[in-house]
Amino acid sequence: MLDFSSPVLAMQTAAALAVAAAGLTVVATRKVLAYLRRRQILDHPNERSSHVLPTPRGGGLATTSVLAVLFAALGWRFGGVEGIALGGGALALMALSWWDDRHTLPVLPRFAAHAALIALAVLCVPEDRLVFQGVLPLWADRVLAVLGWLWFVNLYNFMDGIDGITGVETLSLGVGLAVVAVLAGLPGLAPYGGAAAGVAVGFLCFNWHPAKLFLGDSGSVPFGFVLGGLLVLLAAHGQLAAALILPAYYLADATITLVRRALNGEKVWQAHRKHFYQRAVQGGRRHDQVALAIAAGNLLLVGCAAAAAAGFEGAGLAGGVVVTAGLLAVLRHWSRGAAK
Repeated sequence: MLDFSSPVLAMQTAAALAVAAAGLTVVATRKVLAYLRRRQILDHPNERSSHVLPTPRGGGLATTSVLAVLFAALGWRFGGVEGIALGGGALALMALSWWDDRHTLPVLPRFAAHAALIALAVLCVPEDRLVFQGVLPLWADRVLAVLGWLWFVNLYNFMDGIDGITGVETLSLGVGLAVVAVLAGLPGLAPYGGAAAGVAVGFLCFNWHPAKLFLGDSGSVPFGFVLGGLLVLLAAHGQLAAALILPAYYLADATITLVRRALNGEKVWQAHRKHFYQRAVQGGRRHDQVALAIAAGNLLLVGCAAAAAAGFEGAGLAGGVVVTAGLLAVLRHWSRGAAK
């Protein structure tokens, strides 16, 4: 992990990286958007879509490239193997997912590639750092970490279904990781959170409703990989509660929806419109209204995670449950009137 002698320095570095990342992402995204329009690489609406007009898809070519370069640069400059591993893995997943966006890879090979990259990245976690706080032996700790990270990568892709939602979630997690890292005495993680937050801000300039550009798998999958990795590192350094609280809404929405679809005998890997946030849009709310509601909930979750990092784990976890349940209830209320 990066070594910063001062939490203030870590936060200043995180803020500077956020500004730089936002600017670089805007520049890169403009170029990618021009390329996608020129090549007519568009996401055409279908019965499972939440948009009504053909929209360029492939913004991940910009976001992932910027994120990977910044992470690798941080790792190289400060000797942090985690930055190089996460940046390199993000680029590999971008290439794989771009091919999948264009040609549709079978589920099992794609899933296996995700698992292999995650397993390699988990090897970078020092053996004396247990993700689940020593409750499990090392081998079980690592297996469960890989499975959890693998689920997080895929749910990040599943949840990328309306304008602004992935940018909002990435911004929230980036800021939350930086805040929690400093409070927990882990300032070396803060710059990575700042970089992720900045990339999200830059992309939101193009993806806020009505979106001019979609992220595509080449962006959502690498985002899930990088942020999942940072959450694993946070947990491995004693902050499991905070690592679970920060993405609690995403975890709950994706997992509850997956379980429901599985119980109904549906093919859970196929695209659909049954997430809480999608149903809220179908019920009449605009994309930006739903995204802002999620942003507000996430802000409260950052506060709960900060409380956990400050030593009030029980209160933080209880607050996280209440906030997540409340946000899901709001979205469910908004879904009234949506088609069954």
